[in-house]
This record gives sequence, structure tokens and C-alpha cells, in this order.
Amino acid sequence: MSFKLKFAIATIAAACMSGSAYAADAMRCSHQLPPGHHIAKVIDRWATEVKSQSGGDLDVQIFGANSLVGAKQNIVSVAKGDIECAFSVNFQWGKTLPIMNVTLAPFAFGDLEMWRKWSDSEAAAFLGDKLLAKGVRNVAWLFTTNTSVFTSKGRALIKPADFKGVKIRGLVPAFNASLKALGAAPSSMSGSKVYQALATGVIDAGLTDVAAAVSRKYYEVQDHFTVVPVISVYFHAYVNPKWYDGLSGKAKSALGSAGKKAAIWAIEASEKAAAVAPGQLRDKGGKVHIATDAENKALGAIMRPAFDKAFSSDDPDSKKLMQLIGKI
Repeated sequence: MSFKLKFAIATIAAACMSGSAYAADAMRCSHQLPPGHHIAKVIDRWATEVKSQSGGDLDVQIFGANSLVGAKQNIVSVAKGDIECAFSVNFQWGKTLPIMNVTLAPFAFGDLEMWRKWSDSEAAAFLGDKLLAKGVRNVAWLFTTNTSVFTSKGRALIKPADFKGVKIRGLVPAFNASLKALGAAPSSMSGSKVYQALATGVIDAGLTDVAAAVSRKYYEVQDHFTVVPVISVYFHAYVNPKWYDGLSGKAKSALGSAGKKAAIWAIEASEKAAAVAPGQLRDKGGKVHIATDAENKALGAIMRPAFDKAFSSDDPDSKKLMQLIGKI
């Protein structure tokens, strides 16, 4: 357990000892997002909703920007019970549960209507069962973006040939395969590390949600931004199953209800953020290019086959998930 986690736990414990005899269930939730990110604001709103609906049974405490546990440690920390709750972006499941990354299929998941129906879908339930088998219980799905941006310095990344030899931020093996098909050299890293990697030249180009390029201030180290609907990304909230099983019925109901509300809030916030972010990047001096349908098609023709091959299309779980998504 890290020093900052031990310190935070000790501080919370001391505060609880000095309080009243009634002790609400502490729910420490870790996430990696900076305060200005639109999903960070949704998470704060979700926390308030959970507290309210639980009638005080749950004391939700949000620790953003990796202030409690680092992004790579969130899943293990919750599964072990070191903390009760965390939010992760889907591609952080990597090889542990690769089907979580199905929405990274290039140019394949841009329909927001699907995301509006997602929480109650068989596909979401299927993934929920898979998550439980990995030691965490899902409690909320937060659509984050289907509007990405390739960031670069000196020249824009628009045509397939523009990516040749470019050291770019990668995500997971299947998506990295699609970048390699363009001739790029991807290096996987969490969003919180990309700014420093760009600033120091570890990578030449970034890939992120267009709104995150603003909140993470990529415009300070990059000057070209190509907006593309290349991937769909979601954060999701999950809790320790043993801790969850010990909650009151009211607390469990609060988590379920608040999670469904937050799913809609996330879509609304993401739509708004995606609409204004290109203008915000221009205001900061960035050169923004909105990719055309023809440009997207040219990229997709190379990227999608490489992704599909690497995603293990013969895997039974992958096939099952794709079938369920097709029913939404």
C-alpha cells in the first residue's frame, strides 16, 4: 500500500473516530481525471446523488487526479479491498479483460443512441458479469467520448502517410495494431502521463478525447489537432464485491439509481464538451482540422482490419459481446 493511500486512510479514520456514534459506510472513490474534465464533474455529481439517495448510509469521498491511488493501481486496489471504489477508463483493463476494449474499434461506435440504452442492455450485463469474475462489481457506466483528437507539433496528422514514423500515444494492443498499420510507433500510457511525454519528446503525438486535450492543456505542447471519430471511450465505476454485499438495501438501491442517472449525465456532458472543445483549442492558438468523411474512411480502411485481427475475433466472448451490442 502506498504512503499516500496509508496517509489518506489514517486521516479518514481519525475523522470518523471524532464524529458521532453513527458511522456511515465510507466509500473512497479514486480516479485519474483532473478537476476540469467533464467526466470528473459528473463523478462529483454522482457522489452527491449517492449520498442523498442513501439517506446518509454512504459517505462518498472522491479522490481525483491520482491523489489516492494511481490509475494503474485502481483495479487491484478495489479488488483487494484497500479502497471501496474506483473509476477506470475501459482500455485500462488491457489484457486482463480485453473485451472491455471493444469500443476502440476504429470508426465503429459513434452512435450516441446506443450509449443512451447501454446501462440496461444485455451487453452491459454481460460485461458486468465478466467484471465480477475479475473481482470488482460495476455500478455505473460513463460514456466519455466518441470524438477523439490526434495532436501533433509542426504538422497535422490527417492522411495515413502522415503517421509514418510518428511516436504516438498508444492504448491497448488491438488499437496499437491499428496505429502500427498506419506506420506509427505507439507507446501505451495513461492520460495523466501524456502531457509530460509530449513535453519531453518521449512521444511526438497524442491521442485523447477532444475535451481532454483542453482540460489537460495539450495546447501548451502541441499546435495541431485533428478531430476524428476514431474511438469511443467510457469510464466506469466499480466497487469491492465483499464491501458491496455488506451494504444496506437502501445503499445498494442508491448506487443502482445514481449510476443510471450518471450514465445520462455523462452523455449530456460529453456532447457539450465535444461541441465546444475545438473552438477552445483554436482560442488557445491551436490549428484545428475537423476530419472529413473521406479522410475518416481512408484511415478506417487501414486501421479497422488491423484492429479486428488483433482483437481476437475468434474469441467466444468477443463474438458474444458483438452479438449483444448488435441488439442494442
